[in-house]
Amino acid sequence: MRFIIAPEFHQQMLEMDYHMPDCYVRPGEYLHHMYIDGVKYVIVPAMLECLQEAIERNDEDAIRHLTLHKQQYDLLLQDALRRGGLEGVTLLGDPPPDDDEAVPVTNNPYFPQSPSRWEDTGLNLPFLFDMIMRAIYNRGRITGNDLSLDLKLPFRCIEPIMPLMRKQGLIDIVGQKGSGGDAAYEYELKPPKGPMAVQDALDKTNYSGPTPVPYDDYIESVLAQTVRKLVVTRRSIRRAFEDLIITDTVFNEIGPAINSASSIFFFGFPGNGKTSVAERITRLMGDEIFIPYAVEANGQIIKVFDPILHQPVKEDSEPEAVDSFLKKGPTYDQRYIKIKRPTIVVGGELTMPMLDLKYNPIGKFYEAPLQMKANGGIFMIDDFGRQQLRPMDLLNRWIVPLEKRYDYLTTITGNKLEIPFDELLIFSTNLDPTQLADEAFLRRIKFKIEIRDPDEQQFRQIWRLVCKSRRVEYDEAGIDYLIEKWYRPTKRPFRMCQPRDILDQMISISKYNMERPSFTPDLIDAGCSTYFINDAKRDFGAKVRLD
Repeated sequence: MRFIIAPEFHQQMLEMDYHMPDCYVRPGEYLHHMYIDGVKYVIVPAMLECLQEAIERNDEDAIRHLTLHKQQYDLLLQDALRRGGLEGVTLLGDPPPDDDEAVPVTNNPYFPQSPSRWEDTGLNLPFLFDMIMRAIYNRGRITGNDLSLDLKLPFRCIEPIMPLMRKQGLIDIVGQKGSGGDAAYEYELKPPKGPMAVQDALDKTNYSGPTPVPYDDYIESVLAQTVRKLVVTRRSIRRAFEDLIITDTVFNEIGPAINSASSIFFFGFPGNGKTSVAERITRLMGDEIFIPYAVEANGQIIKVFDPILHQPVKEDSEPEAVDSFLKKGPTYDQRYIKIKRPTIVVGGELTMPMLDLKYNPIGKFYEAPLQMKANGGIFMIDDFGRQQLRPMDLLNRWIVPLEKRYDYLTTITGNKLEIPFDELLIFSTNLDPTQLADEAFLRRIKFKIEIRDPDEQQFRQIWRLVCKSRRVEYDEAGIDYLIEKWYRPTKRPFRMCQPRDILDQMISISKYNMERPSFTPDLIDAGCSTYFINDAKRDFGAKVRLD
């Protein structure tokens, strides 16, 4: 803890208009903390005054809180006196953090080394034979350089394999394209052994493309790029959420939850930005990670990279497949692709099979489940409780991963694979959490955070942000009219999404009316009347079941 002993800071604390809830012993009582540049301090003169007041009021709860602060302060004071006194001393305890401590850790140290020999790939020779055979079969005729690009392996790795395949009568050189040396030779399957061998390779799997990485290498890459190394601070979180209006109380809950890198349960009324909060958490992660295109496990191939769910990081230039004195080969193992830390969001469409290996019976390979694709990032289950499967079935599926940080996947042959569960798992719901999960499951979700309704001041701030983003002039009098007519009479609660939605309604109506969007009472009323539903119950002659 950090203790400020200078009396001028006590006066500064008293003159501040706003203090966070944790600046008090309890909300609004015994103010003794102050935040300076996002760092929390105990103001010693205020602490001593509050302790005296608590003793006079016989407030045991406050006495316990403030007495513990005083005991910690007394220890620091005695140590300072032993070291030479308090002359010129303003702060006791830990020094303020420097700028390096205030920003998140975003540098990913992991770098998959490009293999120099085929042995460095971690795959056996028959497996590489099959990969090459399928690639040639799909192309019909292919140069060594193109083969290298298709397999995502440097030509120097496959160069010594090609003569072995020619010696066995599987392939043959049928031409040369350009003047690139051995890499310019064109290859075809050589009858009769070539077509027979490729059929055997296709009987195992039809997978053709980037060469998979061994299972052990994949595990190593996930652990080396773990989300547990990411650090969020009180300063860095504000930059990531600068376009959202969020209270300091919620910031104080979200930041530590991200640092835990485990699990978060967002709950609250719909329209208050639970999904928006989760999406902005990725801004705090910052760096890129490497994931393999595919993984080889016990001879089975699992596709990991998903162009729909993963966002590749654009490289400055395309990698060259051939090494020479003038051209450098790829700087990292091209069997991996550099992506932004993944954010995978699923809602009501989530089913249990999406969380298991999906076998393609025609291609004879596996598609990785969603949680495997989310490793190193965020996996968010939005609208939790509204999935096709029962909430309890989904919760039971996550019991082991949440506790042990690994998951078990089963192949069609019954083999089990232990996969790291290295992601920030987020549940988001507008239902009552106690009705969705039992105590055993809620215990495993470390942070339960309520995304609350904004107060009127925050509601007005959101209107200002939305108006700025939509290039509509903000009108304080117009917002006064809106609140007085459409909120106060019915005690309608404020929601984070309402300014955006209502303004979009107003803009659409103004286009129809051939007028500039502004906060006229007619436009406000027209927008709200088509946005809000009258509370009066009406019977239109039809029934719908919601259970």
